[in-house]
Amino acid sequence: MLLGKTIHEINIGDKAEYSRTVTETDVVMFGGISGDLNPAHFNEEYSKDTFFKGRIAHGMLTAGYISTVLGMQLPGPGTIYLSQELQFTAPVRFGDTITATVEALEKNIEKNKVTFETICKNQHDVVVLKGKAIVKPRK
Repeated sequence: MLLGKTIHEINIGDKAEYSRTVTETDVVMFGGISGDLNPAHFNEEYSKDTFFKGRIAHGMLTAGYISTVLGMQLPGPGTIYLSQELQFTAPVRFGDTITATVEALEKNIEKNKVTFETICKNQHDVVVLKGKAIVKPRK
C-alpha cells in the first residue's frame, strides 16, 4: 500500500513535480467529464478570433496536474486537499508539455497543515499557472 509523507517527514523546501504533454484527447475527455465545452477549447474557427488566436486547453485541466503531485508524490497518498489559490498566467496549447511543481513553504504541525507553492510551466519555461495550496498530510 502506498503511503504519503506525514507532516514530520516533510521539510520546508521539499519539492516534487509531474510532467505531461497535453493532447487533444485530454481536452476532449476533460470537457466531457467537466461539462466545459467552451468553444475556446473545441472550435478552431471560433477560437482563432479570440484573444488567444487558437484553441487552448482548459485551465482547470492544467490545475489538475498539481493535484496529481500532491496526491501521488508530496505529500502523497492519504493527503487531503483543503484549498488552492490559482492565477492563470499564460495559455496552454495542444502539444505543450506542462510540468507541475509543488514546494513546501510552511508547516502548521498543531493543525497538521502544509502550505505549498504551486507552479505549472510549459516546455519553454513559461509559467502558465501559479498559486498556493493547503493540504493535510496523512496522520
